[in-house]
Amino acid sequence: MEKSFYYSVLWSEISYLKEALTAMEIPFAIEQPSDRLHLDDGEVALVFPDLHVRVYNHIRELLGGHGQRYPQ
Repeated sequence: MEKSFYYSVLWSEISYLKEALTAMEIPFAIEQPSDRLHLDDGEVALVFPDLHVRVYNHIRELLGGHGQRYPQ
């Protein structure tokens, strides 16, 4: 999967979000903090490929805002 953008979310919310994204058949990956992604303690990243605008809007509504560009 080519990584395009991500959202940092609390680890405690990942189960609910994973279920919701899977039900909507939206491709994603979960990443832990790394040299590339600097996240706060207790956070993980939901990473997405380039998606159609309509699909992106569903993600934006679910996660409450715009994602951040995945670092190259």
